[in-house]
This record gives sequence, C-alpha cells and structure tokens, in this order.
Amino acid sequence: MIRLRPLLKLCILLIAFSIPAATAWWYYQDQQGEDQNWLKEQVTRGNIEISVAGTGTLEPSNYVDVGAQVSGQIEKLYVKEGDEVKQGQLLAEIDATVFEIDVNRSQASLENQKAQLAQLEAQLTLSNTRIERDRRLHNRGAVSDDALQSAETDIVILKARIAAIEAQIKASKAALDGDIATLSYSRIYAPIDGTVTSIKVRVGQTLNANQSAPTLMTISNLKQMTLRAAVSEADIHKLSEEMPVRFSTLGNPNSYFHSTVNTILPTPLVNNDVVLYQVLVDVDNRTGKLMDGMSTQVFFIEAAANDVLMAPLASIAKRPHSAVAFVPGPKGERQTVAVKTGIQNRTHIELISGLREGDDVIAGKSNRAHQGSASSLTNNRPRMGGPRGI
Repeated sequence: MIRLRPLLKLCILLIAFSIPAATAWWYYQDQQGEDQNWLKEQVTRGNIEISVAGTGTLEPSNYVDVGAQVSGQIEKLYVKEGDEVKQGQLLAEIDATVFEIDVNRSQASLENQKAQLAQLEAQLTLSNTRIERDRRLHNRGAVSDDALQSAETDIVILKARIAAIEAQIKASKAALDGDIATLSYSRIYAPIDGTVTSIKVRVGQTLNANQSAPTLMTISNLKQMTLRAAVSEADIHKLSEEMPVRFSTLGNPNSYFHSTVNTILPTPLVNNDVVLYQVLVDVDNRTGKLMDGMSTQVFFIEAAANDVLMAPLASIAKRPHSAVAFVPGPKGERQTVAVKTGIQNRTHIELISGLREGDDVIAGKSNRAHQGSASSLTNNRPRMGGPRGI
C-alpha cells in the first residue's frame, strides 16, 4: 500500500493535466478544424419589404337598397339575383289599380272645374257687354242708378268666382300631379348601374309602405370595391393615407391585389378588450374576381426595395455606426466584412455595398457531435431586433 501511493499520485497528476489539454485541443479543433461546418448561404438578388399585417373584408363601394314608396301587391319582377342592370331600367311593378283610379278621379275633378271656369268667363263676357249698354242708357236716363250699380256688382262677383275657381284648378292640378307621381311609384326603376345582389320580395307579395319603406332588392356596383381592414392599435400609427397596400383573398392566397390607403377611421372597434381601427382601401374590380364579403389578408407596405442584394439577417451584425457581415475565411475560419445595409424584415436585410451577388455569408454553424449523433444548429450572430415584415 505504501509503494502504490507515488504511482497513484502520478496517475492523478496525469489525469489533472490531460483533461484541460484535451478540452483545449477539442475546442481548437471545433473552431479551426475540419469538424467545423459553417451554415453558409449566398448573397442573392430579390425583393424585400417591411409591412404591417391585418385582416379585412371586401364590400361594394356603392350600393343602394331599392325600396317601395307605395303599398300594394308585387305584380311583376323583371330581374333576378346576379343580373346586371343600368340606371333607369325597369325592375318591378306594383299593382297600380287603386292609383290609376285616383288619377282618373283627379283628372275628372280638374276637367269639371275647368268647365265651371269657362262658364263663369262666358258670363263675365256677357255681363261686360251688358254693363256697357246700361252705361249708355244710364247717360240718357233710361237706366236707374240702382240698376247700374247692381250690374257692376254682378261683374265684381263673377270675377271673384273666377278667381276662386282658378285657385281650385291649381289645387286640383297639384292633386293630379301627386296622384300621377304616386302612380309612377308603382313602377320601380334602377337608381344606379350595378348588379342585383339580393332580392327580398316575390311576385304576389303585398308591401306595406305606410310606416316604413320596404326594401325590394339591393343593387351594388361591384366594379369598385372597398376593403375594410382591421389594424391593431399597436400598428395603426405606422399607417398613413396613400400608403401602398397588398392583399390576397382567403380562397386564393397566392394571388395579390394592389391599391393604396384611402381613409383611416378615427373611431376604434373594441372586442374583448382588443382595440382595432378600421382602414378603408378602394379597389378596382373591373376584372370581377373580387366579390362582396370575401375575407382578405392585408399588408400595408411601410418600405420596399425591389431587385436588390440581400443576405440572411443572421449573417449581419449591426454596430453603433456600422455593420459587418460574417463570411468564411480562406482556412474555413469566420471573418467579418464591413457592409452598408438598407431596409430589413424578419428574415433578410438589404446590402447596399460590401458584398456581391453570389458571395458566401455565414448565417450560423452546424456542430456535428461525435459518435454519429445528430447535428445541432447554433447561431453565432448577436441578438438584434428588427421591424415587422414578411
């Protein structure tokens, strides 16, 4: 036991010195040797943008609920849902029997008053002739003063009756015009060019317009749509009028439409303590691909650069007054190159100078564990934030 102690001490010392040496050797090989596999990517050319995301719904920019101003039974419908109509086109007819009777009654009353007026005017003409004769006879003493005054009074009365009947004729004309207008309301015409998007009545249905105007159908101009988007209160300050907009529909997410912001509504919508603001975007739909009620994914573009050099965001490190890119050296080591950067999104950053298209950059490293274990990726890039984007 006593002779083994020097040997034991020697073993302990060898182990104590070999562990740090082995660790140092492994670290050096890990950093410099062939076991080091950098995660390399190339500088490419493409498009990059910064955007604010939101959701929205499409609706017609202009639509009219076509109503009825008179009560009655729907007699005819000349259109169906989906029909294209022009302004002034006849859409429907309401039974006009009662309205036609009112027009005929007003017309007859007016004709009767006109006949009375003609009779009174004839009497006035005759009375004027007689008064002239009575005045001549009065000058000769053949007609008394009382008879002459009575004849003159009759003329005044006739003129008053004529004035009264003329006023009645004006009132009757107004009543007739009103009855004719009411009769015209039994024929429903299209107020705008557009598409019949809904019909809410059927032939034979009775309408009651005494309390409120019933809606017969809705006509929408689907050639011009409005995108009503919802944006969170955290992002709404980034938006402005005339800002570029890109959106796609739920049914066709890979096909994009482009427009600009028209209006940002100041009043928010609050749902379960979530504050959202509405943004209106006018959309040209002459192709007819967009329909009322479609759901959309919307991107409000803050900045964009097309056909520019770009690199993975992980391969760039930003410093207070500069930026560097990580690139592989001639012996496989990682080196840095000063670069000038532009806009960035969540995955890529624009390169203005410092590198060329096709150059390799290091976006991280893949450390292959010994004994054939699976590789794991580690990112050597210092943590840095970036604006929202896609």
